[in-house]
Amino acid sequence: MLEILYQDEDIIAINKPHGLLVHRSSIARDASEFALQLLRDQIGQPVYPAHRLDRKTAGILLFSLNKETDKELQQLFQNQLVDKRYIAVLRGHAPEEMLIDYPLKKDKGVMQEAQTNFKTIAKAELPFSSGKFPTSRYSLVEANPTTGRMHQLRKHFAHIFHPIIGDRPHGCNKQNKFWKENFEMDTMMLHASEITFKHPKRQNIITIQAGLQPEFQRVLTLLNLEN
Repeated sequence: MLEILYQDEDIIAINKPHGLLVHRSSIARDASEFALQLLRDQIGQPVYPAHRLDRKTAGILLFSLNKETDKELQQLFQNQLVDKRYIAVLRGHAPEEMLIDYPLKKDKGVMQEAQTNFKTIAKAELPFSSGKFPTSRYSLVEANPTTGRMHQLRKHFAHIFHPIIGDRPHGCNKQNKFWKENFEMDTMMLHASEITFKHPKRQNIITIQAGLQPEFQRVLTLLNLEN
């Protein structure tokens, strides 16, 4: 059963687990379960995804319950009228606060502007040498992307040399191997934690929050980090 975070007559939101695709995709033929079909069967009515989350990303996934609301919600996302918050574990000790303003390449080489604000919540170290450092350093951050480009957070954090733990192909192969071999952990540490928008029908402000998935929480425990 999917965890339902919010539901009314027009909108429903779930806490998507890591590794679950939003819908069928030709680039992931190995998958047999999809959030869209699982939710449709769970509530017994059609659902329409208002946005996307990467397969490896967990957290808030918003659906419309009718086609009219679907158009209106998608318009909110396209017009950057949805405030999105993510939690991530990065390699290294990241800056306390930063705006990453770095264009990203779309299909056919077209460049798109992309901005991500983030702040560091906590830092940690493990007694495992990494590069020039005698220990491995990590940061727990909250990210607020103001644009919605494909793999934006993954690419932006890799761009500033603080890639997300468990990310492939944008992450650190050495760190990913370390986590898999020592902790049997190969989940990407990225979680969509909060979303705020104006309800397209009721016109009130809706804020939805999603708790961390168990594997994300396990990593924080291993690092002695508190979210």
